[in-house]
Amino acid sequence: MSKLAAVGTYIRNYWLVYLIAGPGLIALLLFTYAPLLGSVIAFQDYSPVTLFLSPWVGLRNFGMLTTSAIFGRLVVNTLFLNVLFITAETITGLVLALLLNELRVHFFKRVSQSLMFLPYFIGWPVVGVMLLSFIDYDMGIFNNILASLGVDRIAFTNTPDIWPWLLTLIRIWKNAGAQCIIYLAALSSIDLQLYEAAAIDGASRFQRMRMISLPLLVGIIILMVLLSIGRIFYGDVGMIYALIRDYAELYPTTDVIDTYLLRALRVNSNYGFSAAVGLIQSAVSLILVLGSNWLVRRYSALRGEDYALF
Repeated sequence: MSKLAAVGTYIRNYWLVYLIAGPGLIALLLFTYAPLLGSVIAFQDYSPVTLFLSPWVGLRNFGMLTTSAIFGRLVVNTLFLNVLFITAETITGLVLALLLNELRVHFFKRVSQSLMFLPYFIGWPVVGVMLLSFIDYDMGIFNNILASLGVDRIAFTNTPDIWPWLLTLIRIWKNAGAQCIIYLAALSSIDLQLYEAAAIDGASRFQRMRMISLPLLVGIIILMVLLSIGRIFYGDVGMIYALIRDYAELYPTTDVIDTYLLRALRVNSNYGFSAAVGLIQSAVSLILVLGSNWLVRRYSALRGEDYALF
């Protein structure tokens, strides 16, 4: 039997599975793979009037980014902020999951999980308004407290160096709860007999976390980090634009590739340039994921494990 006939037989035998998966597969094709055809505009002087018949310009759109005077700053800010976010969210989510896993009062545990997960559903524009109410120079709660203590107010919108750390704290507050849920789900699959045996041997709770929970979470931690690396060359434009807005004084530490692209698109409507930047980001992200996955496979194999994605 040929491979094509074997595939046809398999589909006939499991037609119900494909029927259920059909809407998802169609959506994947329409919204993930079909738009890839539009990547050709990265090599065109694209205009909505002429569409795909726009004149070809070769690699000119790519050179517009790489020859920009602030290209180095954009790359450094994008990578630096994403490294901060990934590190902070991973560590915070892991610590919260380990601590919650040790709670024995189930009602308090459920309430804590819900309260930590709640900020994940708050939109970035709302977070931006909340942040402004705290840090505004004249009316902000934080600056009013400083003034009542006789301390000089802080002009946050004129202090770019503080913003990478402030953005990291906000990311922790908003996303650590979601990270925590994932690690808690992994912890729930660990055999309780391991903890009972360790307790009988005299291991404390901290020792059980360090010797049992953490080693068994290595796989899911690596998986989450590898998935995050796939977006490390992209800036969270929704967060940064909602919180930073158009404060040019903060650009030295918060301006990333995506926010620069958004401003360029608003001012010049250069669709070819935006498509070219998207291709560059995708290519670099692919290289980083492949390289990271290769390193994980190589070094995990030394321990007799396989934590690689593929």
